[in-house]
Amino acid sequence: MEKKETKKTKEKKQPSNVHEVVVKIDGKEWKDAVNKTFKEQSKDAKVDGFRTGHVPKDVYIKKFGIEHIWFAAADHVLQEAYFKAMTDSKLVPVVQPAVNISAISDEYVEFTFKITTKPEVKVKKYKGLNVKPETVKVAKEEIDHAIEHLLERYEELVTKEDKIKKGDVAIIDFEGFKDDVAFEGGKGENYSLEIGSNSFIPGFEDGLIGLKAGDEKDLKLKFPEDYGAPDLAGAEVVFKVKVNEVKEKVKRKMDKEFFEDLAMEGVNSKETLEKEVKESLKAQKEMDAENRYVEKLLEEVSKNVEVDIPEEMVNEEVDRLMRRFEENMKMQGINLDMYYQFTNSTEADLRATLEKEGYQNVLYRLMLEEVIELEELHVEEKEAKKEAKELAKKYQMEEEEFLKQFGGIEMIKYDLEMRKAVDKLKELNK
Repeated sequence: MEKKETKKTKEKKQPSNVHEVVVKIDGKEWKDAVNKTFKEQSKDAKVDGFRTGHVPKDVYIKKFGIEHIWFAAADHVLQEAYFKAMTDSKLVPVVQPAVNISAISDEYVEFTFKITTKPEVKVKKYKGLNVKPETVKVAKEEIDHAIEHLLERYEELVTKEDKIKKGDVAIIDFEGFKDDVAFEGGKGENYSLEIGSNSFIPGFEDGLIGLKAGDEKDLKLKFPEDYGAPDLAGAEVVFKVKVNEVKEKVKRKMDKEFFEDLAMEGVNSKETLEKEVKESLKAQKEMDAENRYVEKLLEEVSKNVEVDIPEEMVNEEVDRLMRRFEENMKMQGINLDMYYQFTNSTEADLRATLEKEGYQNVLYRLMLEEVIELEELHVEEKEAKKEAKELAKKYQMEEEEFLKQFGGIEMIKYDLEMRKAVDKLKELNK
């Protein structure tokens, strides 16, 4: 009777929710992986007396050793070992499992997977908590301030012949020199500079006050010691400036032309504008108040939760927050290296600032998952599909593409369940 090659799997139980699962790959599958790896690695091998790619296995091993073939072969069977670890153990990891090669030889390779599963969560109290939503009011001063801001936003720039004063916009040509040599990035033509915006180094904008269109001036200035470009930090320079035009901001009046520029439906007078602004401010305040209410509610529930959160779960959440932070920086034209330079910080510093948020996010997620179980708030497939269709329409995407980007129908279900859990907490704590 033919002897079958085996893949032995066993689980070593660890305390709490951390498990070690050992998977052994041996027999024909391991020998095939080793042979395949040898063929791949020996293609470019050069050994005296043999053509490239035609080195016998025993000669190759004698010269280069067998271990690096084994470890490369282990990569070929790792995915199969991982699948077997998950299937045989029936564990559901909450973070990417760690893996190491615990044993390797010509006969077999043994992987040890460290699998972290969802920790036990006890929500001891989540009903009848003393957390109430805020009452929202909009004061007349807030409406007046918002309208004033609108008038400023729609200010017009009008050319003037008078001297430059703070708040004006000067259209200038300029070029900077260090030791009588023009430096890179120090030149501009017809540049619109708002005086008092502090867009340029200290002294530049103040040095233009009192000039008129057609005037020229040499500004003797010094770059700040902490300036981003090392070759200019603390350097004494001269900027040759010519004023081409001076414009002043003219405040708008609440007239027909202004309301047409606003293009707000139904707004054609001071009274209708005040009503629109009041409703807008109220809606924003209500949304902010709702967010604060939910945050306070979650914080209060979390005080009554017993859970031992694995460090790996927090680290993975911090990784996600780091990626989100990096994306936000890129939208502002800044990469992480630039951010670290500007803030005189490091990646470790940034991670440290995000750790508290990362821990809280994981805590709230686990806490809400337990509320879902306790209140039986599960979402059916039909409900999730309806939600996916509506969201795809909202974001003007094909449903299939939307689901692909969102993470599939299971993520839609999860998101709906989380929202139901928050709504249930609000209901139970009125």
